[in-house]
Amino acid sequence: MPHLVFSHSVADDLARISRHLQEHESVHADSRSMEILSAIDVLQSNPRIGRHTGKGRRELVIGREGRGYLALYRYATDIDTVFVLAICSQLEAGYLHD
Repeated sequence: MPHLVFSHSVADDLARISRHLQEHESVHADSRSMEILSAIDVLQSNPRIGRHTGKGRRELVIGREGRGYLALYRYATDIDTVFVLAICSQLEAGYLHD
């Protein structure tokens, strides 16, 4: 089973998403980060589930519509490790730390 490793920028991404949800009085804003992290756990059992984005990276789609997020990651098969690089809302124009 692959190991999950989160880049330092993922914490910033989750904090940004949480602030945005709280500012816009989203229902369940506090639990949204945990929902995102729980969804990322699927990569431990299926690290190739995400769509290819180029440069050896993949993108996991989490949720849908206004509650949708994207997790950018790279799966290193030689060391059986998934590196989660960034997370953003599907409504954002891209990853801040890409």
